[in-house]
Amino acid sequence: MTTKVKPIAVLVETQKDTPKVWGLTGAERLRRVFARLGVTVLNESAVKKESPETPVIVIRADYVYDKPVLAGLAKTNNTLMTCEGTPVAANTTAKDFAKAAKWVAGGAAPAKHTTLNHEQVGANFNSDLRKKELPYCLPLQQEGLKALEWRIFMGTYKGVTDLVTKYFWPRPAAVVTRWCTKTGITPNMITVVGGILMLYALWAFSKGMYIEGLLAGWIFTFFDTVDGKLARVSFTSSKIGNFLDHGIDLVHPPFWYVAWGYGLVHVGMGIDPVVLNWLFFVIVGGYIFQRVLEGYFIVRFKIHMHIWRKFDSFFRLITARRNPNMLFMTAAVLVGRPDWAIWAIAAWTALSLLVHMEQILSAEVLNLRGRKIQSWLAR
Repeated sequence: MTTKVKPIAVLVETQKDTPKVWGLTGAERLRRVFARLGVTVLNESAVKKESPETPVIVIRADYVYDKPVLAGLAKTNNTLMTCEGTPVAANTTAKDFAKAAKWVAGGAAPAKHTTLNHEQVGANFNSDLRKKELPYCLPLQQEGLKALEWRIFMGTYKGVTDLVTKYFWPRPAAVVTRWCTKTGITPNMITVVGGILMLYALWAFSKGMYIEGLLAGWIFTFFDTVDGKLARVSFTSSKIGNFLDHGIDLVHPPFWYVAWGYGLVHVGMGIDPVVLNWLFFVIVGGYIFQRVLEGYFIVRFKIHMHIWRKFDSFFRLITARRNPNMLFMTAAVLVGRPDWAIWAIAAWTALSLLVHMEQILSAEVLNLRGRKIQSWLAR
């Protein structure tokens, strides 16, 4: 049964001195997640002032819960939730709150409640993070804390992204993210520093200073991973931060490529202006059209293009976005031919654009045949 009214929540701290995870106590973590779900956290005495039918979540604060688990729990009335057989939470009513609280503490289960485990309560498909995985519910204890933090950290990662972000950045990003939580560095600070590095790389490319530009560019792309993960593990994301982060990501890549092309004259590898302008047309026009197609797919079919079919998710690893293109740029500099990067990016942009056009056309054909366009991850 779906809850129509947002429930309130009461946190039960059955153990004292539990360790912090990513800089947060279990109770503070719950408060921040519930705030994002629109659930108000109150103390036990406040429940008595509520209407008997008011939905109330009672939940142990010495466990760490995946956000989909808490979101699912908040939507389901008269539910007792277990984690590996241990009672940890209940969505009940103010009238049955005392009985549910006793059950969470190890007592008898209240009547007319359905018992589910956390995997049944939480959805295993996360459309925002573009992945399918079982949601977690784990005890918060000192033993195995690093493994717990790693599980939470990887839970913040998008399942479908580029190969650099997916395979190269996780371990170092986790180290830097942990340092940030200990020193009080915020995601917005990381975003601003990254933005400065992005601008420096743009200037360096335009001057033919490709090694310096690539160094700044790679650090920026790394910070681009860290700021998002830091925001998710600490639940400190903001509208301004999201705007800055996504705005910079969206706008800067074509400027980098143009600056790279103009910088070639400084290393004696300038391309004929007419040819260079055509390459810019393919690269910049292709980049813009590619993003338009992605937006069209979302509006038209209500899912991201890159999570429709398995092939689409694979191709997102290497499609002509910034990080895969930076591999071309880096390889070209290593072999002493930075001019090759422009040709490679133009060719790969054109090929990627053809692939994205095929995705649109195939989806439209299936839609005309009455087939639902659904992510393979949600099946």
